[in-house]
Amino acid sequence: MKNYFSSDFKLGVLGGGQLGRMLLAETQKFDIYTAILDASPDAPCSQICNEFHVGNLLDYDTVYNFGKKVDVLTIEIENVNIDALDKLEAEGLTIYPKPKDIRIIQNKAHQKLFYSDHNIPTADFSRFTSLEELKHTFQNSVLELPFVWKSARFGYDGTGVKVVRTEAELNALPNVECIAEKLIPFKNELAVIVARNTNGEVKTYPVVEMEFHPEANQVEYVICPARIEDHVADKARKVALQVANEFDFVGLLAVEMFQTEDDEILVNEVAPRTHNSGHYSIEASYTNQFEQHLRTILNLPLGNTDSKVGGIMVNLVGEEGYTGDVVYENLDTTLSIDGVTPHIYGKKTTKPFRKMGHVTIVHEDINTAREIAQQVKETIRVISK
Repeated sequence: MKNYFSSDFKLGVLGGGQLGRMLLAETQKFDIYTAILDASPDAPCSQICNEFHVGNLLDYDTVYNFGKKVDVLTIEIENVNIDALDKLEAEGLTIYPKPKDIRIIQNKAHQKLFYSDHNIPTADFSRFTSLEELKHTFQNSVLELPFVWKSARFGYDGTGVKVVRTEAELNALPNVECIAEKLIPFKNELAVIVARNTNGEVKTYPVVEMEFHPEANQVEYVICPARIEDHVADKARKVALQVANEFDFVGLLAVEMFQTEDDEILVNEVAPRTHNSGHYSIEASYTNQFEQHLRTILNLPLGNTDSKVGGIMVNLVGEEGYTGDVVYENLDTTLSIDGVTPHIYGKKTTKPFRKMGHVTIVHEDINTAREIAQQVKETIRVISK
């Protein structure tokens, strides 16, 4: 095995946001030298990695030149220049997740076509190259309201997704490549994180349940374990494994799913990286998702994915009406509660609904944890000076 630890080995990461910041806690634990590329000089990783490079992740030359400086390359965001990754891979650089998988996943239309081509259960959808094409289909009564509109590229944290209920809302959509998905009545939104290394060793984390903010379309709470029946959880893990196997995926794959009214599991979308739905694992799991990500891409034995205790994550997002230098109000109050651990992402400026941190609540009883999570959510305010 290659010596990754306390050596001249260099791990490169495309993206220096909060996911990279939490990954760095694990590279520091293992003493793995880590270089980060991000467009912002003030990115959350900028002050704490071994080596920080400022550059556009979608620029071919920037990504290519960065890749030439490292021994293994990974991502913490999928919106990166894939042509540069293809060239680096062809020249022998180890890149996980594989560029071919990132290329499919970074475009929601390609992602949905992949599911239908591989018999992975997902909501019915139509693909459109432009808003005009979408309008034309609606005017010819082929597409019916309501439906879920998704931008094919560059959506994140609730942006690029909209439930369209009226013709006026349809006409106001941006003119981009997109998909229109059938609106599925569902009981729960679930997620499963799958870890897979190059030896083909594969493990799934427990099924989590996600509660969303109705306006921002962002996850507010992640609950582990999900409060669902065992046969539904088994089905969800089985579908998540099917997705990872069809991709022949290496790395960490977060699979978001719907549990329908009749307990079917439909894949919503996937992320080829560590994910918001796994943040609880830092406090609640034997092996957290960020350590597991390192284990997968370096082909180390995978860690135990079981939970030591029930865990709930609460997202801390910027409050509406506040933009500017961030202030975390009442954070000290929540620190007096047993089992509460805040994670602050190092973003100096807040704006409405911007992810600024999260809080993990651990407790033997998941329903008690959920009550504490509500208390935390109602106590902490992310505002500006």
